[in-house]
Formats: sequence, structure tokens, C-alpha cells
Amino acid sequence: CSPLQGAVMLNMMEEGKAGKIQLPREIFQSLSSQTARVVVTVLNTQQLGMFEEVNQTGQVLDDTVVGITVGDMSITGLRDLVQLTFAHGQLPHSITPQCVFWDPSQGQAGGWSSSGCATQPGDNGTVCSCDHLTFFTLLLVTTPLATLSTTQALIAVATAGCGVAMAFSIFTITFCIFLRCRLRSEETLHINLGLHMNLMGSLLLLNLAFLLNGGLSGGTCKVLGGFTHYCLLCCFTWTGLEGCHLYLLFVKVLGTYIRHYLEKLCLVGWGFPVLVVGVAGVIGSYGEYSIQTVDHQVIAHLCWITSKYLLVHYITNCGYFGLIFLFNMAVFGVVTQKSCCLQGTRAVQGDRKAWKVALVAVGLFCLLGATWALALLTHSTSSAPVLYLFTILNSLQGFFIFVWLVILYYPKMKETTGSVS
Repeated sequence: CSPLQGAVMLNMMEEGKAGKIQLPREIFQSLSSQTARVVVTVLNTQQLGMFEEVNQTGQVLDDTVVGITVGDMSITGLRDLVQLTFAHGQLPHSITPQCVFWDPSQGQAGGWSSSGCATQPGDNGTVCSCDHLTFFTLLLVTTPLATLSTTQALIAVATAGCGVAMAFSIFTITFCIFLRCRLRSEETLHINLGLHMNLMGSLLLLNLAFLLNGGLSGGTCKVLGGFTHYCLLCCFTWTGLEGCHLYLLFVKVLGTYIRHYLEKLCLVGWGFPVLVVGVAGVIGSYGEYSIQTVDHQVIAHLCWITSKYLLVHYITNCGYFGLIFLFNMAVFGVVTQKSCCLQGTRAVQGDRKAWKVALVAVGLFCLLGATWALALLTHSTSSAPVLYLFTILNSLQGFFIFVWLVILYYPKMKETTGSVS
């Protein structure tokens, strides 16, 4: 018995088992003036002996498959997705729901596929968003104990790391304020410390957002997802502004005074991400996002950019950071080259300011750019060692930057104190 024959036979059976179905207007607009019959079919796989996949990895929810057809048309590639809500109770932590459809082209007898479908938790079950019409179901996949233990360990490391990062971010901000009070006469130093304080402030907010991120749903999750995205964009923007400042200070206009320079940087550093997050929020990009393994097993949920709008993530996060990283790498190369030239000609003999600026570049490039670059690497691999390395390094960013600033500026403070005494 083929799926199409089963749909004809059981067209009106088992009403209400599908939960809720929402079809986009795009389907009906394509019909123009034609008349087409919309058929929603609920099938029981055990009764019919259909939709049996070889080596199936999960169990079909309530042995139920939902088929949707509109006339005789084959509907694929929808921009506005079809949404099916599969109603069910609370699932154990070891069970992961996965939205799939029956793909006759898989194997010899067909099989389940998740291509073009996104899985999201709903108020009364699980919501499946797909870009085509066919026969859908919800697979309940059992997560291996090894995967669960790895996930719990990563969550524990990330939580502890966020706490450490927040603590050292506060220490660094306090140290910068102390330095600005002790070294009031140096305007350039005030600007440098102001930049570092804003960067550490954005890292502090980002770690706070991650600590709050979990166990939320609905509108609250959307707000937290937008806030987390905003904090991440602020970190990237302030990293780029540090690179721009380094270029202006050392390469382009050394010694040139710019009126309200730090205020203008703050307007860009905190204001530009507002525009990006505002546009992303208007189009509905934020919500609950599921972190999955390579075999599509959900291991964690967080409030972030939803799977439906992954293009927003790739453009605003991966693409944006990629440009900043390339720019900072170019600035680092130019500054290092000029510092070496100055040192070679003894133009800075007795004055180490050029090397201090180079040290700033090294700190920005290695302590910030390198760890965020590793974050991009985790998008292309699910290797546990890489995930652990990324989690630990980013958790210790605040500690590294605090130590780096103390080594960089403490001798300057001692010189000032000695000259005063």
C-alpha cells in the first residue's frame, strides 16, 4: 500500500491527533483563480504497516503520520513555512523530538529525512516548520548516555567559566578606573583605558546573558535572545574599534586630537548593534534554538536566533566577525612591521611606547580574535575537544585581559608614583 493510497483510505480517521496545522498564504496565492482541495490525513503506521524505515533511529510519536496535500500540486521551496504542532506531554531528558518527513528516495524502500524542516518546542508540544508539503511525523530519538554526560559537562564548564569571566571583567574595569584616577595627565592613556573598559563591559554583559539563558520560552525567550545577540555584537564591535583606534594612534594620525573621540566610539560601539538587533527582531528572528549533534540529536536549548533565520546568524555574527578579524589581523601586521622598523633604526631607544602599542595589538589579536575565530571553527565540527577548548578559552578571556593590562600598565603607574615622591 503506497502512502498516497493510504491517504485516500484514511482521509477522515483519527481526527485531532495532528494537533494544529498552519498553512501559509503563499500556497493559496499560487492557485490564482483555480479551485483545489486541501486534504489533511492522519495515518496510523502500525495499522497500515507503512513508513517503516530500515534501522530507524527513533520512535514515531503515537505511531502517527500527518499528510498534507493541496490538489494535485507538488509544493516545495516555500518562503513562508508550513507549521505543524504535534501535541504531547513532557518528554524525558534522554528523549529528543525531531521533525521529519517521508522521503521515498532514501534507500531502497524510503526513509525519514529532516531536510527543509526545523524543530522547535511549543506551548503544548513540538512545532515543526517545513518548506514543503508531504507526509510528516515527529520522531522521538533517544540520546545516548555518553552524549548526555558530555553535554552536562560542557554546561557545567560554561557556567563556571561565565562566573570566572564576569568576576575578572569586574576586576579589570575596577583596575582601569583606578589607573585613570592615578594617571590623569595622560589623555591618550585615558582613551585607551576607556576603550578597554567598554570592551570588558560588553564581555561582562555577554557572560551575564549566557548565565540567564535557559529554561525560558515565549516572549521572554525572544527578549533574552535579542539581548544575547546584542551583547555579542557589542563585543565584536568593540574589538573592531580597538583595531581602528590602534590604526589611528600608531599608523595614521599619531598625536592628532579628535574632539569627543571616546564618546563617538561609544555611540558606534553600543549604538550600531541596536540597529542590527532591531531589524532582526522586527522580522522575528529570536526564539528558542536547539543545539544538535551531527546525527540531529538535541543536546541543549537556548534563547537565540531560531533555526528558521540561520541566515541572520551567518550574516550578522559569522560574516561581521570575519570582517573585523581580517581587519584586526591586517592592523596587527602593519603595527608589528612599523614597530620592528622603529626598533631597528633605534628611533625608539629609551622610549618603549612603540612596543607598548605593539603589545596592545598582540593582546587584542591573540586574546580576542583567536578565541572568537575558534568559535567559528565549532560551527563546522562537533568535536568534543574543540568545544571544551572554545568554552575554556572564552571563559578565561576576562582573566587573560586582566593579567595583560596589569603587566602592561602597572610599570607605568610605578614610574608615576616614583616621580611624584
